[in-house]
Amino acid sequence: MTGTGVNTPGEQDGSFRETEKGMNAELNQHIDQLRQMTTAQLQLKYRELFGQPSHSNHKDYLFRRVAWRMQAVAEGGLSERAREYARAIAADADLRLCAPKKAIETQPAIRIANASRQLDPRVPPPGTQLIKRYKDETLTVTVLEDGYQYGDRVYKSLSAIARQATGTQWNGYVFFGLRLRQEQGRAE
Repeated sequence: MTGTGVNTPGEQDGSFRETEKGMNAELNQHIDQLRQMTTAQLQLKYRELFGQPSHSNHKDYLFRRVAWRMQAVAEGGLSERAREYARAIAADADLRLCAPKKAIETQPAIRIANASRQLDPRVPPPGTQLIKRYKDETLTVTVLEDGYQYGDRVYKSLSAIARQATGTQWNGYVFFGLRLRQEQGRAE
């Protein structure tokens, strides 16, 4: 590896082209030395150059960041034109420094989601009793506002009741024969 820079797509043999004509020989040597460093060594170099530890353990990422920083320090970083362009973009951006007060006052901090079963058209209204004959026993389940009562216990789902009664995993709607109204019309 004699030069520094980025491999072109056709370069598989380890040769490199220089990305910047202004890079000096000393910088090239330092970057070549970076290629031989371990991840731990690159992390130390990162801390030295950036003044804070790296959050990455990815060797290629560390190499690119450290090499970029070394080049920026050696050659001055971004051009003044690029800095002005970045300032113009930042000045033009509409940034909200704090949330609008009306949004905070009208919406509660915590939203309580409605149970998904309320949206499911297969679930009958509260108070309905579901009766299922399974083997030699009759299972009776009462639909509640916030679950299903089977025996003296309240369950969150019909699947839990079916598993309790049979000992195997079931889709509760299938087990109790609850289908969409359109499907019921086709089955009859």
